Amino acid sequence: MSDPRVFFAAERTLLAWIRTGITVMGLGFVVARFGLFLAIVSPAKAAHEAGLSHWHSNALGIALVLIGAFAILAAVANHRHYVRALPPQDRPAAPMPWLTLLVALGVAVIGLFLAAYLAVS
Repeated sequence: MSDPRVFFAAERTLLAWIRTGITVMGLGFVVARFGLFLAIVSPAKAAHEAGLSHWHSNALGIALVLIGAFAILAAVANHRHYVRALPPQDRPAAPMPWLTLLVALGVAVIGLFLAAYLAVS
């Protein structure tokens, strides 16, 4: 007997991981840019210390963006493995079965581009 709830639970889990990855990438962007903000508004005599803290916050921000992107990629790999392990009767006939994976991979690639942008700026 088929139970479509199993497949849809896997879809919800993938979407939750995508949402988590986007959140971590957003936090990384904010951390990287907040360090730049602190360097701009700091007094002139503390410019050296502000530049040092900007470097650390930028590195931490890039790391968070990469962690978010790789979390999404790992979630996609885990989801594909799990769905392939389901019996065929538990997989509903979706009109566009590739759409969720395409969106997840697109968000992960955007995260990798964001990390590269933060590294060069």
